Amino acid sequence: MTATGLALRTDGVGKRYRKGWALRDCTLALPAGGVIALVGPNGAGKITLLRLVVGLPAPSTGTVEVLGRDATPHTLSRIGFLAQDHPLYKRFTVAETLRFGRARNLRFDQGLAKLGIPLDPRVGTLSGGQQAQVALALALAKRPDLLVLDEPVAGLDPLARHEFLQVLMGAVAEGGVTVLFSSHVVHELERVCDHLVVLDQGRVTLTERGVQRFGVYRPADRFWPFQLVEAALFVAVAAILIGVVVWRVRHRVI
Repeated sequence: MTATGLALRTDGVGKRYRKGWALRDCTLALPAGGVIALVGPNGAGKITLLRLVVGLPAPSTGTVEVLGRDATPHTLSRIGFLAQDHPLYKRFTVAETLRFGRARNLRFDQGLAKLGIPLDPRVGTLSGGQQAQVALALALAKRPDLLVLDEPVAGLDPLARHEFLQVLMGAVAEGGVTVLFSSHVVHELERVCDHLVVLDQGRVTLTERGVQRFGVYRPADRFWPFQLVEAALFVAVAAILIGVVVWRVRHRVI
């Protein structure tokens, strides 16, 4: 727990690039402990805010405090960061990946790198969900006070998303780490996050604490097109599979 009891404090933060403002007038005071979700469409400013949290880059306006300190590269020793593409050495085995993580980080805790998958396979042969779990294990084994995740469940199927979030919630319950993550999968958030921040067009439009209060304003209603796309893809894949089976039956392939 920080002296202020806050994981993240921003005051009038903005970040401007050549094409314009990616984030403007962002003022937040988010408590330490639990799971904080950043929600918003593409271009809302989620990744910009996450990058400011880890000290890369510096804000154009305002101030950022992480775990009671100014956000600089030096704060990275207390922060675990997991990028959306889960960068891993594909030719390493899972065991070699964990050994590499231990050699690169003095705070690495082998006991926290608990995986429900075999240690012998090469990382490149694992499914997307399993690779995400390996990357999460590496980030957690750093024993961070704050774990920052950029779209951690993007590209994962529903089962892999569920398994990933189960591991994440277990780590929060056991280790007391604060988690800050961005996501488009809005309907998964109600059961995992304690604090919700909605961004749109570079500005904070809503902050809510407590899952039970999300009924006042449901982000799923705002971003319902994402759920329709998921449903449409599921129906399309199911129709294709049924069509293949019917064709094989008619032509006695099966």
